[in-house]
Amino acid sequence: MAEHHEYAYTTADGNDYAAHEQTYEGFIKLVKYGTVAVIVLVSLMGIFLT
Repeated sequence: MAEHHEYAYTTADGNDYAAHEQTYEGFIKLVKYGTVAVIVLVSLMGIFLT
């Protein structure tokens, strides 16, 4: 039978935690500024298209 092992992903070889944090921070910035851009766009559409 196959053996099943418990893996500790925080200490596993090959994990690049710094790159993970950098990607997460980039995603958060994208969501934050994307949300602001959509709010501005919808506001301008409400002002100029009515």
